[in-house]
Formats: sequence, C-alpha cells, structure tokens
Amino acid sequence: MHTKLNRQVLLYVLCIALFMTLGTRFLPSNKVSAEVTHDLSSAHLTIDEGNIVASEALQLFTPQLPEAAGLNQSERQEAILPEPEPSTIPEVHSAIAPASVEEPPVHTYEVTAYYLNVREQPDANSNIIQVLKQGDTVKVDHTTDNGWLALSGQGFVHGRYAERVEGKETATAKSVGEVKAQSLAKAKTIAVEAPLNDTLEIKPVLELPSKPERPSSAVESESGLTEEHIAKLFEKTALANHGLEKAILDIEEEYGINAYFTIAVMKLESGNGKSTLAKKKNNLFGLNAIDSDKYNKAFSFATKGDSVRKFGQLLARNYINKGFTTIDKVASKYCPANPKWASLVMNIMKRDYKKL
Repeated sequence: MHTKLNRQVLLYVLCIALFMTLGTRFLPSNKVSAEVTHDLSSAHLTIDEGNIVASEALQLFTPQLPEAAGLNQSERQEAILPEPEPSTIPEVHSAIAPASVEEPPVHTYEVTAYYLNVREQPDANSNIIQVLKQGDTVKVDHTTDNGWLALSGQGFVHGRYAERVEGKETATAKSVGEVKAQSLAKAKTIAVEAPLNDTLEIKPVLELPSKPERPSSAVESESGLTEEHIAKLFEKTALANHGLEKAILDIEEEYGINAYFTIAVMKLESGNGKSTLAKKKNNLFGLNAIDSDKYNKAFSFATKGDSVRKFGQLLARNYINKGFTTIDKVASKYCPANPKWASLVMNIMKRDYKKL
C-alpha cells in the first residue's frame, strides 16, 4: 500500500513538473512564477502527508525559471515587434531644371561694299580670312563696341559696309563656313559631306599667298594687300607715316577700287607725295585741279586720308558706275591731256607688285 502511494505521489510530481515546463514556454514569466509558487505550496502539503520531501523532489525536475523565462520573453518580444512601416514622406525629386540659356538672336546682313574683307578679329589690322562681294548676305551674332559685326561661326566685318536685312528669309544668309565654301581660288577647301539631310561641313585650309594678287587693268578688283604691304610700298617716300594704308583699304572694301590702282594714281599725281597740292592742300590726286587755275581750284582736305576717301567716292560715282571700269577707260576721262597716263599707272602697279 505504501509502495502504491509512493508511485501515485511520484506520478503526480512528474505531472506537475511537466506542466510547469510547458508553462514556461507559453506563459509570461511573471504568470509562470506565480502559478509555480502556488503549485509548489499545494504539492508540498500533499507530499508531506506521504512522508516525501516534495521540495527536494521538485528541484530535480524544475528548470531554472528566471533565466529560461527571460530568454523566452526576449525571443517573443523580438518575434512580435511590428515591422517598421514604410515612410509616408514622399520621395522628393529635384524639379529644378538647369536654367535655360537663350542664344542671342541671329540677324541677316547684306554686304553693300563691292568687296568686303572678313577678318579674324574686329580690327582693320587683323588677318583677312575671306572676301565677300556686294549683295552677299551673312548671319551676324552681335555687334561689337567698335562697330564690327561678329559673323556666325567665325570672323568679323565692319558694320559700315553691311546693312541689316529686314523681312527677308534668313535661309538665304550664308554662314562663314558657307562663304568660305564659295571662296574659291584664294583658299583650298576640304569638303566633308555629312549624312543625307545633314549640313555640309566645310573645313577650310587657308593658304595665304606669299604675295598679294597680281594687278590687272580692271579698276574694280581685289588687290590682296594689307596695311603692312602698303606701308612697305610707301617706304622712303613723302607718303609714309600719314595713315593712308587704312583709307586705301577702306575704299577697296566699300567701292571695290583696287588698292594697287589707288596707290599708283596717288604716286603719279602727287610725285610720291612731294607736289605742292599734296603738301599744302593734302590733295594727293589733283582732284578738281583744272588747267586754267590748278592750285586755287583744286580741292583742299584736312588730312591726306580724307583725300583718299574723296577719290574713292568720285571714282565710284563718276567712273565705275558709268562703265569706266578699266585703267584705259578711266584715263580717257580722268586725264585726257596725257595719252601715257594709263601706261604710267600700270607700270607703277607692276613695280609695286614686284617689291612685295
């Protein structure tokens, strides 16, 4: 009977231990502790009746509750932590676009001079990279402070010799590249044809001649001279150091009058700048020097450069525009009293060409 009771008590104790073990895994630690304490008290009372020390028996089967409960609780807390909600703040994308840069307007200009030099820089002393003709139209980006027109792409022309075209199709305007494509005998060009419906890219290889153009009998023609060339032709004469170089090239650009011809007439009529009219009236061409009273009737000018500009105006209006376009034709009207005038002028032009 005692053995049967001991077996029942042992079975009861095992059931309690199993219950407590399972309770530690599914119940909070504080609740488990309270229940365990209550069950232990009951068990102690019951077991004491069967002459068994329940407390010692329970220690054999009871796990270390505080540590086990703490670990399980931590695991449970980690398991039930809510996942962070996605941020409700909308993603901000930069809506600031880079500031647009407006390109300056391009205007169309028409060349009014017979010939107009396109220079590398807005300066009359700069290198000539192209020559335009009267009626050519070009695209202009802007006007410089000193009155030069900046062509689209490259080059400058003086604003005095081109007028802005209003109301005409800008498609007819030529860019510098297109003008260079027409230039012709002065520059060798390599044309690289782009794909169909694309523009034609012109890559000019300018070969400036070692000498300027050879002079001809055509008054309205291009000389290819620069201010440096002209200054060299004036060396050791009374025409040097008067700033005539620019004036001579100006009338070539504006009226198409060949610079060789202007220089030759100037040298012939003024005796290389030593004549009385040249010294006292700055009249280098004998303008209006009528035979009956040459000195008094001859025009007087403030500077010798003004004399050159007047010569260009008169020659363009009274000679070239009326068909007197060769040296012989000009001679018949300009100096009919001297039959050798044309040959003298032509000889001076040829000598000057050989000096360069």
